[in-house]
Amino acid sequence: MVSKAKQKMSAQQTLNRSNQRVTAQRSLLLELLRQSDRHLDADDLYRRARRKHPRISLSTVYRNLQLFKKLGLIEEHHFAEEHHHYEAKPPTEHQHLLCRNCGKVVEFACPLSQKFKKDVGRQYDFDISGVEVRMTGLCSTCRKRSDGS
Repeated sequence: MVSKAKQKMSAQQTLNRSNQRVTAQRSLLLELLRQSDRHLDADDLYRRARRKHPRISLSTVYRNLQLFKKLGLIEEHHFAEEHHHYEAKPPTEHQHLLCRNCGKVVEFACPLSQKFKKDVGRQYDFDISGVEVRMTGLCSTCRKRSDGS
């Protein structure tokens, strides 16, 4: 597992290597993404950032999210059409369960995805850099609500 200090150093090194300044706003946004216990959309991230840096703008958040994505520091997920969620690049690959009723997202490890990536890559002579699996259904809370109706 990668420590928070190493992740922070790695982010700073990545920004420096790509000739991007390590600003207080960028550091704050990356830290908020790393500390979050859930996937954030730009508005969530903006609200959290404003608590610590009241002068930050929503456009700054959007610009930096695109930069972080381009540099591989974060991942962008599309759990609902036209709605993007972000998370700091996790140290290990994981997949997602999405409740189609309440929108709850649950992360889970899927060792088969690594084998699948390797086997399919070999079969089609393709260098696969990532696998994204999203399974939809109902979480236990929503399922109980619908059973009780």
